[in-house]
Amino acid sequence: MAKDTKVSEGSLLDLKAPPLDLDTVIGDPATRIVVCCGAGGVGKTTTAAALALRAAEQGRHVCVLTIDPARRLAQAMGLTELDNTPRPVKGVKGDGSLHAMMLDMKRTFDEVVEAHSDPERAQAILDNPFYQALSSSFAGTQEYMAMEKLSQLRAQADTDESWDLIIVDTPPSRSALDFLDAPERLGAFLDGRFIRVLTTPARGAGRGIGRLLGAGFGLFAGVLTKILGAQLLADLGAFVAAVDTMFGGFRERADETYALLADPGTAFVVVAAPERDALREASYFVDRLSEDSMPLAGLVLNRVMSVRAPELSADEASVAARHLREEGDSSATAALLELHADRMRTQTNQQRLVVRFTASHPLVPATQVPALPEDVHDLAGLREIGRLVTSG
Repeated sequence: MAKDTKVSEGSLLDLKAPPLDLDTVIGDPATRIVVCCGAGGVGKTTTAAALALRAAEQGRHVCVLTIDPARRLAQAMGLTELDNTPRPVKGVKGDGSLHAMMLDMKRTFDEVVEAHSDPERAQAILDNPFYQALSSSFAGTQEYMAMEKLSQLRAQADTDESWDLIIVDTPPSRSALDFLDAPERLGAFLDGRFIRVLTTPARGAGRGIGRLLGAGFGLFAGVLTKILGAQLLADLGAFVAAVDTMFGGFRERADETYALLADPGTAFVVVAAPERDALREASYFVDRLSEDSMPLAGLVLNRVMSVRAPELSADEASVAARHLREEGDSSATAALLELHADRMRTQTNQQRLVVRFTASHPLVPATQVPALPEDVHDLAGLREIGRLVTSG
């Protein structure tokens, strides 16, 4: 049986920001959705899972939607696998419950098709080569489907009260908040004028590229056929003809999802690390959330260097280590002094970056989590992360 491991906090950064009380956020019954967003590689998925476990152990009934968790995170929740179906997590203390799932982008797109088409038309869409490529690799599809799955989970919760809190780990975005733009972008693509022009011959008579709308379009279509190939245009035409009745649905669901994200019952948590690129991304996220009037809870700063109040400065430790080396002392003392100097300099650099961020966003509440000596590999580790991220 795994035992709880307490992390010893040393001296952390002076955030110079209002404290972020995440226990209040996840414990408030009015909070129905928590969206964890941020750049890739900053601990966003682990933060989402830890908040979900803590909320469940405080009595909430939680579903956490992850995007691409490491195998160790699935194992930490006692699951041999995560897929597109919420699965119960065992070992949760108290009266709450926790379900976890991983987004299956293509399966979620298939569910949209099946829900908004009759069986014959749905099968035609699912078998279409263009659709298969679109549902697997089109830019923005993962972000769109993450929001689609969130919408499905919320609808299920409203219907059968499965969960009273949904925590979402958003895809690692290449630019600030791609997942906010993805529904509109995909909807615009699917019902846009250009794609309809491309497929007018196929949609107009169902006879492929051969039926043209005049000499001008014939020349245009001939060029496209050479560039894209007749088969691709035929597949595209058949796809558009099959999903013609769904075009408005994509727009409508995009608007509904956007409204859900902007609802006061949603709380955005921006996750970052005290590194230049990560904090730059966090700044973009905060600014964009503000521009779109999205409900921002605050910033979680992960992997902060924790240093005990030093008796030696970084420079003093470096000088002492160098003297020991010059005197031929190869003991662990010199190595420890050098390690101390590196840690002190790292923390100083982190402090400078954080001060720059908070100076630009003085009203954004923030909390910090010290860097851990090892990865999370069980519920006890997630529980400890939850304690740290809510302790301020």
